[in-house]
Amino acid sequence: MKLGILINTARHAKEIIGLTRAAASKGYEVILFMMDEGVRLLRNVSITNLHKIPGVSLGFCQYSTDVIGVSTKGLAKEVVAGSQYDNAVMTREADRVIVL
Repeated sequence: MKLGILINTARHAKEIIGLTRAAASKGYEVILFMMDEGVRLLRNVSITNLHKIPGVSLGFCQYSTDVIGVSTKGLAKEVVAGSQYDNAVMTREADRVIVL
């Protein structure tokens, strides 16, 4: 099972962390993608460290960080800068997608 989590707001950090950990603990692959206001959560280490959980990947829309002014300096190389193409790939590959 692959779970996609599209993060387009900065309001649900606790829920994102909880859902990701719960899904990963059941052996699910989790694909996180941040865009729009959701890229503000790149400042939250508890969110950016989710990529360290086996089976979890984390990416974000570079355009959104540029427009909103969120710095990506210091992010782990595993936190991948991307585009809306990556969002489309996540949506295609995931069995289920949650939007927060």
